[in-house]
Amino acid sequence: QVQLVESGGGLVQPGESLRLSCAASGSIFSIYAMAWYRQAPGKQRELVARITKGGTTNYGDSVKGRFTISRDNAKNTVYLQMNSLKPEDTAVYYCNDAGLVAMGFGSWGQGTQVTVSS
Repeated sequence: QVQLVESGGGLVQPGESLRLSCAASGSIFSIYAMAWYRQAPGKQRELVARITKGGTTNYGDSVKGRFTISRDNAKNTVYLQMNSLKPEDTAVYYCNDAGLVAMGFGSWGQGTQVTVSS
């Protein structure tokens, strides 16, 4: 299992943008689906966006039209472009192998904190 390191979080004002990166220690080419998740204080971790090897994407209802997930297999990196950020997007964001997570085998990194506040 590859190790994943998330980065790019920070403190932004409502309406601003951030781009998160998820760097893998090894190849992600063979991983069918990679995904971004987030966990806000006192809430369960939720799926934000998912992307398959072929580039098919899925998004949570709350981020559709604002967030874009992409993957660069050559760089072993998955990105999450977040636009029009809202205070309710405040959370720790994690990336993972969506298949392993679905089977309950995914291990989690430290994530990256995103705080949206005026």
